Amino acid sequence: MAEHNTDHGYLLDNQQSEAGIRFGALSELFDPVTFRHVDQLGITAGMRCWEVGAGAPSVPLGLAERVGPAGAVVATDIDVSWTRDIAGGVIEVLRHDVAADPPPPGGFDLVHARLVLVHVTDRAEALRRMVQALRPGGRLLLEDADPALQPLLCPDESGPEQRLANRLRSGFRALMASRGADLAYGRTLPRLLREAPLEDVQADAYFPITSPACAVLEAATVRQIRRLLVAEGLATDEEIDRHLANVATGRLDLATAPMISAWGRRP
Repeated sequence: MAEHNTDHGYLLDNQQSEAGIRFGALSELFDPVTFRHVDQLGITAGMRCWEVGAGAPSVPLGLAERVGPAGAVVATDIDVSWTRDIAGGVIEVLRHDVAADPPPPGGFDLVHARLVLVHVTDRAEALRRMVQALRPGGRLLLEDADPALQPLLCPDESGPEQRLANRLRSGFRALMASRGADLAYGRTLPRLLREAPLEDVQADAYFPITSPACAVLEAATVRQIRRLLVAEGLATDEEIDRHLANVATGRLDLATAPMISAWGRRP
């Protein structure tokens, strides 16, 4: 997901070279979870799907496989750098701000956003527009992080390497919060979907730990925010170099924040 390209907007700019590495790691970690939910919701041939804040191409491509040539997938983001090449066939790629622009026309059987709304300043308006875009009986699937629920990069803080990792993760959270991210947003999703109001609301959570993709994601993220960590006095260059070397050893049990998935049906 790309929100803005300035230091006062979205922290993890999709224009940076590390973005593609992060997208690959996020896909490896979370695509199986996302598509387990998509399949349980019965998204099949001929349906129309809106992927909000698409960022990378993996989810739109997976949705396109499920809806087939008779269906449609609209993939939107403020920054479409990583999705513009998949446009064509059933996939339409649009530059779009979910909190400011009208929903794409036509109505949808599925609206999905993953790791998006936690970064959007006007989350309530974005959610309202996504619900508005659902057809009667359509499903909304929101998946978002809750860094405050599990704030540690190394839950097993057993030594200096783990303590350094957790301190840098604390700096990352501080940078996110300074840009308007809600670090406790994930846990609110079931309630917000009921208040939308949607029916048959359910939720679960996924908490990866000690995956190679966690290490890839961490290294790319730290490199992407390195300048800001140093500029804000949250870490020194020497500490960042030491942490990246520790991550590269493969001996740290790294985790991500829990991703909470919640879904409901428009009456």
